[in-house]
Amino acid sequence: MTTTLLRSSIGSQKHTPLLLLAMVSVAYWLVGTSLADIDWALLALTWAMVISGCIALVAIRPQRAGLSPPHVMLTLGFGGMVVGLSWDVMQKTVPLLEDLCAATDGLPFGAALQAHLMFLPGMHAGMIAGGLAAIPGLRILRPDCGRYLCAVFAQNLMCSAWMLIGMTAGALWLSRIATGGSYGLTEMLGGMFAGMTWGMVISVALYRGYFVLKDRRAGATGRA
Repeated sequence: MTTTLLRSSIGSQKHTPLLLLAMVSVAYWLVGTSLADIDWALLALTWAMVISGCIALVAIRPQRAGLSPPHVMLTLGFGGMVVGLSWDVMQKTVPLLEDLCAATDGLPFGAALQAHLMFLPGMHAGMIAGGLAAIPGLRILRPDCGRYLCAVFAQNLMCSAWMLIGMTAGALWLSRIATGGSYGLTEMLGGMFAGMTWGMVISVALYRGYFVLKDRRAGATGRA
């Protein structure tokens, strides 16, 4: 019963978006954002990017056997981010994190990535750990799954790398679209969640495209 419940929540393309939006809200709460302080334009953009990313994942990788591996990985990655963020907040005060985020404003991509890893190590480590936890998690949720359903380590590592790239890209650019150039902790978090979702979309599209091309070449070789 527990496995069925988990499969219908973290592994469901129908319910995953709601879980992700809830975790974004928890992240805002963790950094002390009140209703009066929320940038509603940024929050709306973040939610829209997360939902549209989930829709794109459904189009690229339809759910099979009642389970969607990319949605499982994305949910666990979001969860790991939130847990890691709570650790970062305990290690550093929120005002200090605000100052550190402001210090990364205007940095090039590589420098910003290094700064984010330094200032928010728990958040990034939690995302990677959560994403990689999809490997044993999928085998628990679907013991009889085959090679095309269960993720292998290299594939999940690639997805984690793209989510990491998306987090930094979102923090640098997406948040500023909604806030007119301001750059604080909440703006960075909103961009990170949105960028991480679309990093997953890009990753899934790449490896799905690879298998499609591989199968076509194999078919062409067989006919020859």
